Amino acid sequence: MAHEKNHDYHILPPSIWPFVGAVSTFVMLFGAVMWMSADMPYFFLIGLLGVLYTMYAWWSDVVVESHSGDHTPVVRIGLRYGVIFFIMSEVMFFAAWFWSFFKHAMYPMGPEYPLVDGVWPPAGIETFDPWHLPLINTLILLCSGAAATWAHHAIAHENNRKDLKSGLWIAVLLGLIFTVFQAYEYSHAAFGFAGNIYGANFFMATGFHGFHVIIGTIFLAICLMRAYRGHFTKEQHLGFEAAAWYWHFVDVVWLFLFAAVYIWGQ
Repeated sequence: MAHEKNHDYHILPPSIWPFVGAVSTFVMLFGAVMWMSADMPYFFLIGLLGVLYTMYAWWSDVVVESHSGDHTPVVRIGLRYGVIFFIMSEVMFFAAWFWSFFKHAMYPMGPEYPLVDGVWPPAGIETFDPWHLPLINTLILLCSGAAATWAHHAIAHENNRKDLKSGLWIAVLLGLIFTVFQAYEYSHAAFGFAGNIYGANFFMATGFHGFHVIIGTIFLAICLMRAYRGHFTKEQHLGFEAAAWYWHFVDVVWLFLFAAVYIWGQ
């Protein structure tokens, strides 16, 4: 009785995953430097595998904790704060790329403009028509976000597992279509990453967004698998809620990219 739990907080047991994740991240960073300087990708790939396995194992432990009753209402509040702070850090990450794009658009400088202000986009750059494939991708991503909202409403307000699965299927498939279309767009770009600041900004901003779309699609696909295993209930579905928040963040970032990079950046 002296050791009986009499509070709503979750006291975590010792875990090896923070240490394994830190070591794997260092190996991946070291490997990235070796890859760029000596064309040796092996350390990077080893570190990447370590990071991916750490994510899988650590989050599996979190799922087990949720089923063990450790995610009390107080604990879920803390987890929600963690997701919010993570998304805020991602907002600042993309803010840096928008800052770079707007700065160079409004005051072009660089090797191609050594003495005087230049033009934007740089001479010779043929930009994408925003009202063709970029507009289609925008509608696809917005529809995917709407499907995720439908799935979230189904489980959170109606405890409707059928609509939860249907909404997640639609959201995941549309996320995959978006990625395929963006890859097609990249393959038909009339400019490259190197040699001009427009191409560097374009591919860094939209490329990192595409990377986040892939992560979000995997996140939603895992939620779909968990839904088939009966993991989510009306009272407890924080894992899916975090995925939906992340997916809506990806939607909003794309809207800003479409307006700033594709339309205004022409």
